[in-house]
Parts: sequence; structure tokens; C-alpha cells
Amino acid sequence: MPTLVRAAVLTKYLDVTQDLGFNPLDVMAVAGLNKAQLQDPESRIPIDAAVRLLEDSAIASGCQTFGLSMAESRQLSDFGVVSLLLSHQRTLREALQVMVRYRHLMNDSLAIFVEECGKMVIIREEMVTESPMPSRQATELAIGVTFGLCSALLGSHWRPYSVNFMHQPPDNLYLHRRVFGCNLEFGSEFNGIVCPVASLDMINPDADPTMARHAQSYLDSLQSPETTSTLFEVRKAIYLLLPMGRATIEQIAQHQGMNVRTLQRRLKDHGCAFSDLINDVRRALVLRYMENPNHSLSHIADMFGFSMASSFTRWFINQFGMPPAVWRSAQKQSGSDAAASKSF
Repeated sequence: MPTLVRAAVLTKYLDVTQDLGFNPLDVMAVAGLNKAQLQDPESRIPIDAAVRLLEDSAIASGCQTFGLSMAESRQLSDFGVVSLLLSHQRTLREALQVMVRYRHLMNDSLAIFVEECGKMVIIREEMVTESPMPSRQATELAIGVTFGLCSALLGSHWRPYSVNFMHQPPDNLYLHRRVFGCNLEFGSEFNGIVCPVASLDMINPDADPTMARHAQSYLDSLQSPETTSTLFEVRKAIYLLLPMGRATIEQIAQHQGMNVRTLQRRLKDHGCAFSDLINDVRRALVLRYMENPNHSLSHIADMFGFSMASSFTRWFINQFGMPPAVWRSAQKQSGSDAAASKSF
């Protein structure tokens, strides 16, 4: 059974298509979705269908910033019933914790990890699908929404160092500069936001502890919809921690709030071993980094836990049928051919 998310993740989709003068019905049909589903924020739709819809819409409309356009027009109230609790959190740190705790009411496919590095903090984000697929638009939507939340809570005090994307920049950066207003880093090693660590504990002047308690009590009284499986939650954690060299079974179990034996037992119930999940995620992530010429093969090998370049090469051949250097050369040639045909 596919993992489902609330249709609210696609809030503003129909508004953006209208602004672009783009009729999305054919694209929606290909994704297996319809207008009625998107107009009901509480309806449940497959994660892969939502991500595919955004990518296909960007291509069909010719709008490279489709996902970010959706993020720009969203407001805090678009988080639904969670918005009241978010708006009354005392600090940004607490608001991010609320996002994680009530993710089933917001966007269950989004993995968030807050990493503190001295005086700097990285808010890492990953859109995790069940099947490997491009997710540029979904990623920009997610990061744009998180950025907007931070700005809504901290106002003029929200001054991040940079917004980072693993993918390459669009042809025109006007919308990115307007939305983020800070340094943009494309071809980065992660997707997310870098800001001063002090931002996490900056006081939200509009926070009301009494209202926050009432809002949390109300949310806790709601009957939660069926949450995603342990299998999917573990995959999300691996997506975040693997490039950081921290995706050990001990770290992942701790991230899930359970001991190693419990984690192993639950994965076994799904007919899966931890090593299988690690390899599946490694396959997907390695290709993302391989597509980026900024990352050398030795750096990629080291990032994914291969102590020697030869070990990485053997693993890559076993997975993809060719050495990494040959794969990268073929991708470069394919990109050149596509660019040449486009110019005619």
C-alpha cells in the first residue's frame, strides 16, 4: 500500500497553474490525481503522485520555479490546525520541534534534521518518496515553506546565512532572490537553510504560552490519521544522516526513539533488513551527487563511507553496471546532446 500524505501539501497548486495560464488537467490525470482531491486539503494522496505532479507541471508549464512559486504565496495559516500552535511557540527551535511532532498533519514525506555546528546551524530537509524520482520542485516548495515559517515567527530578526540546494540553479534567479533575500548556494552537499545558532532560541514576541497549551491540547485530542510505516520513517532518517556519515543502526534507532533490537524486529516485520535500506538510499543519493560536477569521485566515495576509491568503484559497477567515471562521462555527453538539439 502506498504511503499517503494530506493533499494540503499541494496548497496553492491550482492558484499557481491559473496564474501561469496553464491547464493542469492532463498532468493531474497522468499522476492519478483530480481537481476534487486537491481542493480538499484533508484528502490523502500518494506521496509519489504529489511529487510527480509538481515535476511534470514544471515541465509542461515551462516554469522552472513552479514549486517555489507555490511556497511564495503560502501563509502560516495554510498549515491548517497546526498554524495556531506554531504561531505561539516561544522560539524557532520549539516551532521546528512542533513541525516534526505533528508532521502527519502537515507533510509526512518531509524529513527535517537540525544540526548545530558551533555558532552555525543547518536545517537539513529531504523530500523522501517511495520510488526514486526527481524532486527539485518539491524540495524548493518544502524549503520555501520552512523559510516562510521562520520569517513569520522572527520577522526582521530572521537573517539566514544561506539557502542551499543540491540541484543546479534555474535559468533565472529572480524569484529565488525575492523569496529568500540571502546567499543562494546551488550544487550544494545538502538541501536546507544555514543560519546563526542564536536564531533557534530567539524569542517570538507574539508567543502566548496559554494559547500554545490550548492549541496543543486540541491537536492531541484529534484522532491522528494512520501514520507512515516504520520502514518509511527509517528511510527518511537515512536520507538525512547517510551523507553526514551518521546512518548507523544505532543512530537511526535513537533517531526513531527505540533500541536497536526493536528497530530490527519492526523492519523484519516488513520483510526488510537495515542493510537493504542503507543500500537503497545510498543508490539514490549517490546518483544525485554524481550528477553534480562540483563533487569529485573521491569526495563522493568518502561521503558514503568507502575508505578506498577502488571499493566505491566496485560497488558502483555492481549497482549500475559501469564504473562511476564512465557513468559521469555518459551523463555529461547526454546533457550536451540535449542542449545541442534544443538550440536547433
